[in-house]
Formats: sequence, structure tokens, C-alpha cells
Amino acid sequence: MQIVTTREFRANQKKYFELAERETVFVSRKNARPIVISVADDDDYLSKAELLSIQKGLEDIKNGRTTKIKDINNIWESIL
Repeated sequence: MQIVTTREFRANQKKYFELAERETVFVSRKNARPIVISVADDDDYLSKAELLSIQKGLEDIKNGRTTKIKDINNIWESIL
């Protein structure tokens, strides 16, 4: 874990981005919580296709394109 000031981070961004590949870097800020810089794993973010699917689902809900499940023990009866 490395803690650096905002000024130090700005002056040496490349250095600290490379360091973040190996360990977590905290950028301290005056009168604010520090910023954490770490490398994201593939599982940490959604793909474009996943985001589009979520947006479509939200639009479907907004426009009333939903199916209510009347009996939790017989889900298929409500869907089909």
C-alpha cells in the first residue's frame, strides 16, 4: 500500500498507475477522503452488452412490458 499526495500523484501519474498494478495506491486530498487507485478485474465492470440489456429491461418495466407471477410455486403458469 502506498499513500501519496495529490501533487505527487499529478506529477508522477505513470509511475503510480504502474505501481497500482502491484499494490493499492491511496491519493490523499486536503479536506476530503482519499482516492483509491487499484487495477480492476474483468469481473468488476459490466460489458457494453450487459449494460444495454439492463437499459432495455428498465425501459420494458417503465413501459409496462412485464409479467406478474401470481403463484410462486407455479411460475411457468404465469409466464406461459
